[in-house]
Amino acid sequence: MDNLIKENIDNKEIDLLKAKATQVREDLIDMFYHSGKGHIGGSLSVVDILVVLYFLIMRVDPKNPKWKERDRLILSKGHASAAWYATLAEKGFFPKNLLFTQFIKVGGILQEHSDMRKVPGVDMSSGALGQGLSIALGMSLASRLARQNYRIFVILGDGEMQSGQIWESLMACSHYKANNITILIDYNKMQVNDCVSKIMEIEPLSNKLLSFRWNVSEIDGNDVTQIARALNNSCNNSTDFPTAVICHTIKGKGISFIENKVKWHSGHFSEEDHSRAKKELAGIKD
Repeated sequence: MDNLIKENIDNKEIDLLKAKATQVREDLIDMFYHSGKGHIGGSLSVVDILVVLYFLIMRVDPKNPKWKERDRLILSKGHASAAWYATLAEKGFFPKNLLFTQFIKVGGILQEHSDMRKVPGVDMSSGALGQGLSIALGMSLASRLARQNYRIFVILGDGEMQSGQIWESLMACSHYKANNITILIDYNKMQVNDCVSKIMEIEPLSNKLLSFRWNVSEIDGNDVTQIARALNNSCNNSTDFPTAVICHTIKGKGISFIENKVKWHSGHFSEEDHSRAKKELAGIKD
Protein backbone atom coordinates (compact mmCIF):
# COMPACT_ATOMS: atom_id res chain seq x y z
CA MET A 1 0.00 0.00 0.00
CA ASP A 2 1.06 3.59 -0.61
CA ASN A 3 2.66 5.57 2.19
CA LEU A 4 0.09 7.79 3.89
CA ILE A 5 2.27 10.32 5.67
CA LYS A 6 5.86 11.44 5.47
CA GLU A 7 8.45 9.80 7.67
CA ASN A 8 8.63 12.72 10.10
CA ILE A 9 5.92 15.20 10.99
CA ASP A 10 6.99 18.73 11.85
CA ASN A 11 6.26 20.80 14.93
CA LYS A 12 3.43 22.71 13.26
CA GLU A 13 1.61 19.45 12.54
CA ILE A 14 2.19 18.24 16.09
CA ASP A 15 0.87 21.53 17.47
CA LEU A 16 -2.21 21.26 15.24
CA LEU A 17 -2.93 17.73 16.47
CA LYS A 18 -2.56 18.82 20.09
CA ALA A 19 -4.89 21.76 19.49
CA LYS A 20 -7.45 19.48 17.86
CA ALA A 21 -7.26 17.08 20.81
CA THR A 22 -7.87 19.93 23.25
CA GLN A 23 -10.84 21.13 21.20
CA VAL A 24 -12.33 17.65 21.09
CA ARG A 25 -11.94 17.32 24.86
CA GLU A 26 -13.63 20.71 25.37
CA ASP A 27 -16.55 19.59 23.19
CA LEU A 28 -16.71 16.32 25.12
CA ILE A 29 -17.04 18.14 28.42
CA ASP A 30 -19.90 20.22 27.02
CA MET A 31 -21.57 17.11 25.58
CA PHE A 32 -21.54 15.30 28.90
CA TYR A 33 -22.78 18.38 30.73
CA HIS A 34 -25.68 19.01 28.33
CA SER A 35 -26.69 15.34 28.10
CA GLY A 36 -26.44 14.76 31.84
CA LYS A 37 -24.61 11.47 31.39
CA GLY A 38 -22.07 9.52 29.37
CA HIS A 39 -18.98 7.33 29.46
CA ILE A 40 -16.50 10.01 30.42
CA GLY A 41 -13.22 8.32 31.37
CA GLY A 42 -12.80 6.04 28.36
CA SER A 43 -13.87 8.76 25.95
CA LEU A 44 -11.19 11.14 27.22
CA SER A 45 -8.48 8.46 27.07
CA VAL A 46 -9.01 7.74 23.39
CA VAL A 47 -9.17 11.31 22.04
CA ASP A 48 -5.54 11.57 20.93
CA ILE A 49 -5.78 8.33 18.95
CA LEU A 50 -8.90 9.52 17.13
CA VAL A 51 -7.41 12.91 16.35
CA VAL A 52 -4.26 11.44 14.79
CA LEU A 53 -6.35 9.01 12.75
CA TYR A 54 -8.71 11.63 11.33
CA PHE A 55 -6.38 14.60 10.96
CA LEU A 56 -3.22 12.85 9.78
CA ILE A 57 -3.68 9.23 8.77
CA MET A 58 -7.05 8.18 7.41
CA ARG A 59 -8.25 8.76 3.87
CA VAL A 60 -11.80 10.02 4.36
CA ASP A 61 -14.01 12.65 2.74
CA PRO A 62 -16.57 14.35 5.00
CA LYS A 63 -18.48 15.45 1.90
CA ASN A 64 -18.67 11.87 0.67
CA PRO A 65 -18.90 9.64 3.78
CA LYS A 66 -19.65 6.51 1.74
CA TRP A 67 -16.70 6.87 -0.63
CA LYS A 68 -15.83 3.28 -1.52
CA GLU A 69 -12.06 3.72 -1.24
CA ARG A 70 -12.21 5.42 2.18
CA ASP A 71 -10.35 4.02 5.14
CA ARG A 72 -12.64 2.48 7.75
CA LEU A 73 -12.67 3.03 11.49
CA ILE A 74 -14.37 0.64 13.88
CA LEU A 75 -14.84 1.85 17.44
CA SER A 76 -15.28 -1.56 18.99
CA LYS A 77 -15.35 -0.01 22.48
CA GLY A 78 -18.56 1.65 21.37
CA HIS A 79 -19.45 3.21 24.71
CA ALA A 80 -16.76 5.84 23.95
CA SER A 81 -18.83 7.09 21.02
CA ALA A 82 -18.85 10.65 22.38
CA ALA A 83 -15.16 11.03 21.51
CA TRP A 84 -15.84 9.68 18.02
CA TYR A 85 -18.76 12.05 17.47
CA ALA A 86 -16.75 15.06 18.63
CA THR A 87 -13.90 14.10 16.28
CA LEU A 88 -16.24 13.54 13.33
CA ALA A 89 -17.88 16.92 13.93
CA GLU A 90 -14.48 18.63 14.16
CA LYS A 91 -13.57 16.97 10.84
CA GLY A 92 -16.77 18.30 9.25
CA PHE A 93 -18.93 15.20 8.86
CA PHE A 94 -21.91 16.95 10.49
CA PRO A 95 -22.63 20.30 12.22
CA LYS A 96 -21.02 20.66 15.63
CA ASN A 97 -24.22 21.95 17.26
CA LEU A 98 -25.63 18.41 17.04
CA LEU A 99 -23.12 17.36 19.69
CA PHE A 100 -24.92 19.47 22.26
CA THR A 101 -28.52 18.98 21.13
CA GLN A 102 -28.66 15.31 20.10
CA PHE A 103 -26.16 13.35 22.19
CA ILE A 104 -28.14 10.72 24.14
CA LYS A 105 -31.37 12.59 23.43
CA VAL A 106 -34.67 10.92 22.54
CA GLY A 107 -34.93 11.01 18.75
CA GLY A 108 -31.36 12.24 18.32
CA ILE A 109 -28.96 10.58 15.90
CA LEU A 110 -26.04 10.63 18.37
CA GLN A 111 -26.91 7.86 20.77
CA GLU A 112 -24.49 6.45 23.32
CA HIS A 113 -23.81 3.54 20.96
CA SER A 114 -23.36 4.68 17.38
CA ASP A 115 -25.76 3.82 14.54
CA MET A 116 -24.14 3.53 11.10
CA ARG A 117 -27.53 4.10 9.46
CA LYS A 118 -27.86 7.54 10.99
CA VAL A 119 -24.46 9.07 11.70
CA PRO A 120 -22.29 10.24 8.75
CA GLY A 121 -18.81 8.77 8.97
CA VAL A 122 -19.74 5.81 11.17
CA ASP A 123 -18.93 2.45 9.57
CA MET A 124 -20.10 0.10 12.33
CA SER A 125 -23.00 0.18 14.74
CA SER A 126 -21.83 -0.76 18.22
CA GLY A 127 -23.39 -2.56 21.13
CA ALA A 128 -22.00 -5.57 22.96
CA LEU A 129 -18.23 -5.48 23.33
CA GLY A 130 -16.00 -7.88 21.40
CA GLN A 131 -17.54 -7.67 17.93
CA GLY A 132 -15.43 -5.02 16.22
CA LEU A 133 -12.47 -7.09 15.09
CA SER A 134 -14.70 -9.77 13.56
CA ILE A 135 -16.40 -7.08 11.49
CA ALA A 136 -13.02 -5.63 10.52
CA LEU A 137 -11.95 -9.01 9.16
CA GLY A 138 -15.10 -9.14 7.05
CA MET A 139 -14.27 -5.70 5.68
CA SER A 140 -10.70 -6.78 4.96
CA LEU A 141 -11.77 -9.86 3.03
CA ALA A 142 -14.37 -7.78 1.16
CA SER A 143 -11.67 -5.28 0.12
CA ARG A 144 -9.62 -8.17 -1.24
CA LEU A 145 -12.51 -9.51 -3.29
CA ALA A 146 -13.39 -6.06 -4.61
CA ARG A 147 -9.73 -5.19 -5.22
CA GLN A 148 -10.10 -2.01 -3.21
CA ASN A 149 -7.18 -0.39 -1.46
CA TYR A 150 -8.51 0.76 1.90
CA ARG A 151 -7.32 0.20 5.44
CA ILE A 152 -9.31 -0.73 8.52
CA PHE A 153 -8.47 0.69 11.94
CA VAL A 154 -10.05 -0.84 15.05
CA ILE A 155 -10.04 0.74 18.50
CA LEU A 156 -10.40 -1.88 21.24
CA GLY A 157 -10.78 -1.40 24.96
CA ASP A 158 -8.48 -3.17 27.38
CA GLY A 159 -11.46 -4.60 29.27
CA GLU A 160 -12.79 -5.72 25.91
CA MET A 161 -9.65 -7.81 25.46
CA GLN A 162 -11.16 -10.17 28.02
CA SER A 163 -13.75 -11.23 25.41
CA GLY A 164 -13.23 -14.62 23.80
CA GLN A 165 -14.49 -13.38 20.43
CA ILE A 166 -11.56 -10.96 20.25
CA TRP A 167 -9.06 -13.79 20.48
CA GLU A 168 -10.86 -15.88 17.87
CA SER A 169 -10.73 -12.83 15.61
CA LEU A 170 -7.04 -12.24 16.30
CA MET A 171 -6.35 -15.82 15.25
CA ALA A 172 -8.53 -15.52 12.12
CA CYS A 173 -6.98 -12.20 11.05
CA SER A 174 -3.48 -13.62 11.04
CA HIS A 175 -4.68 -16.84 9.37
CA TYR A 176 -6.21 -14.85 6.50
CA LYS A 177 -3.22 -12.48 6.41
CA ALA A 178 -5.41 -9.41 6.80
CA ASN A 179 -2.49 -7.01 6.74
CA ASN A 180 -4.67 -3.96 6.02
CA ILE A 181 -6.02 -4.15 9.60
CA THR A 182 -4.50 -2.17 12.46
CA ILE A 183 -5.88 -2.46 15.97
CA LEU A 184 -5.23 0.17 18.62
CA ILE A 185 -5.81 -1.04 22.16
CA ASP A 186 -6.85 1.76 24.52
CA TYR A 187 -4.95 0.37 27.50
CA ASN A 188 -6.04 2.73 30.29
CA LYS A 189 -5.94 -0.15 32.84
CA MET A 190 -9.51 0.40 34.11
CA GLN A 191 -12.99 -0.85 33.31
CA VAL A 192 -16.46 -0.32 34.68
CA ASN A 193 -16.03 -1.82 38.16
CA ASP A 194 -12.30 -1.89 38.91
CA CYS A 195 -8.82 -2.17 37.47
CA VAL A 196 -8.50 -4.54 34.51
CA SER A 197 -5.84 -6.57 36.31
CA LYS A 198 -8.25 -7.28 39.17
CA ILE A 199 -11.26 -8.16 37.01
CA MET A 200 -9.38 -10.39 34.55
CA GLU A 201 -5.65 -10.00 33.90
CA ILE A 202 -4.76 -9.68 30.21
CA GLU A 203 -0.98 -9.59 30.57
CA PRO A 204 1.43 -10.50 29.07
CA LEU A 205 -0.52 -8.77 26.30
CA SER A 206 2.32 -8.08 23.89
CA ASN A 207 3.57 -11.67 24.02
CA LYS A 208 0.07 -13.01 23.49
CA LEU A 209 -0.42 -10.88 20.39
CA LEU A 210 2.99 -11.88 19.05
CA SER A 211 2.07 -15.53 19.52
CA PHE A 212 -0.93 -14.90 17.27
CA ARG A 213 1.55 -13.69 14.61
CA TRP A 214 0.62 -10.01 14.79
CA ASN A 215 3.13 -7.19 14.36
CA VAL A 216 3.16 -5.49 17.77
CA SER A 217 4.34 -2.18 19.18
CA GLU A 218 3.73 -0.38 22.48
CA ILE A 219 3.42 3.40 22.80
CA ASP A 220 2.15 6.24 24.96
CA GLY A 221 -1.37 6.44 23.57
CA ASN A 222 -1.81 10.05 24.68
CA ASP A 223 1.30 11.26 22.82
CA VAL A 224 0.32 12.32 19.30
CA THR A 225 3.89 12.00 18.01
CA GLN A 226 4.19 8.38 19.13
CA ILE A 227 0.72 7.57 17.77
CA ALA A 228 1.59 9.09 14.39
CA ARG A 229 4.84 7.13 14.12
CA ALA A 230 3.20 3.85 15.07
CA LEU A 231 0.40 4.35 12.55
CA ASN A 232 2.84 5.38 9.86
CA ASN A 233 4.68 2.11 10.44
CA SER A 234 1.45 0.13 10.31
CA CYS A 235 0.44 1.77 7.03
CA ASN A 236 3.80 0.77 5.57
CA ASN A 237 3.39 -2.80 6.77
CA SER A 238 5.34 -5.01 4.37
CA THR A 239 4.50 -8.29 6.12
CA ASP A 240 1.59 -10.61 5.53
CA PHE A 241 0.23 -10.10 9.03
CA PRO A 242 -1.87 -7.37 10.67
CA THR A 243 -0.62 -4.82 13.18
CA ALA A 244 -1.47 -4.25 16.84
CA VAL A 245 -0.55 -1.05 18.67
CA ILE A 246 -0.82 -1.26 22.46
CA CYS A 247 -1.62 2.31 23.49
CA HIS A 248 -0.88 2.98 27.16
CA THR A 249 -3.34 5.73 28.04
CA ILE A 250 -4.74 7.52 31.08
CA LYS A 251 -8.43 7.09 31.78
CA GLY A 252 -9.97 10.55 31.93
CA LYS A 253 -6.91 12.09 30.26
CA GLY A 254 -6.81 15.88 30.44
CA ILE A 255 -9.00 16.47 33.49
CA SER A 256 -7.07 16.08 36.75
CA PHE A 257 -9.98 15.13 39.00
CA ILE A 258 -11.12 12.47 36.51
CA GLU A 259 -7.78 10.90 35.60
CA ASN A 260 -7.26 7.32 36.81
CA LYS A 261 -10.55 7.26 38.71
CA VAL A 262 -12.70 4.16 38.20
CA LYS A 263 -15.80 6.05 39.36
CA TRP A 264 -15.57 8.27 36.26
CA HIS A 265 -16.05 5.35 33.88
CA SER A 266 -19.51 6.82 33.42
CA GLY A 267 -21.51 9.46 35.21
CA HIS A 268 -22.60 13.06 34.92
CA PHE A 269 -21.07 16.50 35.35
CA SER A 270 -22.38 18.90 37.93
CA GLU A 271 -22.18 22.59 37.10
CA GLU A 272 -19.11 22.80 39.33
CA ASP A 273 -17.45 19.81 37.60
CA HIS A 274 -18.15 21.32 34.20
CA SER A 275 -16.69 24.70 35.12
CA ARG A 276 -13.61 23.17 36.70
CA ALA A 277 -12.96 20.89 33.70
CA LYS A 278 -13.34 23.74 31.20
CA LYS A 279 -10.89 25.89 33.15
CA GLU A 280 -8.32 23.09 33.22
CA LEU A 281 -8.53 22.56 29.47
CA ALA A 282 -8.21 26.30 28.91
CA GLY A 283 -5.14 26.40 31.18
CA ILE A 284 -6.84 28.68 33.69
CA LYS A 285 -5.68 28.29 37.28
CA ASP A 286 -8.00 29.15 40.17
